[in-house]
Amino acid sequence: MRSILTVLALMLAGSALSAAPAMAQNRFWLVNNSGLTIERAYVSPSRLSDWGSDILGRTTLSAGDQVRVTPAARDCELDIKVTYEGGQEEEKMKVNACRTDRVIFTNPNGRADRGGGAGGTIETADGGAGGSVSRGDDAPPPRSGGGSGGSVQGGGSGRAGNASFRFVNRTGETIQELYVSSSSDDNWGRDRLGRDTLAAGASRPVSVTGGCEVDIRVVLGAGRIQERRNISACGRSEIPWP
Repeated sequence: MRSILTVLALMLAGSALSAAPAMAQNRFWLVNNSGLTIERAYVSPSRLSDWGSDILGRTTLSAGDQVRVTPAARDCELDIKVTYEGGQEEEKMKVNACRTDRVIFTNPNGRADRGGGAGGTIETADGGAGGSVSRGDDAPPPRSGGGSGGSVQGGGSGRAGNASFRFVNRTGETIQELYVSSSSDDNWGRDRLGRDTLAAGASRPVSVTGGCEVDIRVVLGAGRIQERRNISACGRSEIPWP
């Protein structure tokens, strides 16, 4: 009798698990290929009439740059709107974010392309309109596009050698992502912090091959970016930031 009850309990548990909605994979890169700065961006499930709050917050998205968007709701079908410098708006409606990993805005001077089409699945949402953005995650960010803060220094090709130093966070706030690469490299490479963050006052050892000159990019809260280029790193025990 007890064994029969155990089997029934397992069968019911399996049915409950199979009936539970799977989390929608609706994160995507919002790419600005318009030639203008995006000052505000909004993401909302297509089933809602409210755009919600600006997901960029106090930041902007420069031309050629991109951010990773995590919608507050888990719906696949999303409406996305951006406002460019000067106030012009562009919308993409009913985008199936579960079937694409990039939503590209390119047409600020004409009617917006309603790419994506109807479709997708609507699941039980944890939230409504809105979401969060990050400037790293899952793919090396492009070398172009700086964002707010920091400085870009000129320099040459750098002399041969390997750089090894401690990166020290003196920003007064937590660093969310850290990229360090040789100035001769074409991309930023992996986030040196991985799944961690770097608290104010903390440090992290860094080693770079391919030359003594390095480029550094940090991502702070709300996706704010700071960069410095062509930093002479060989022979230095630490590099404080900023």
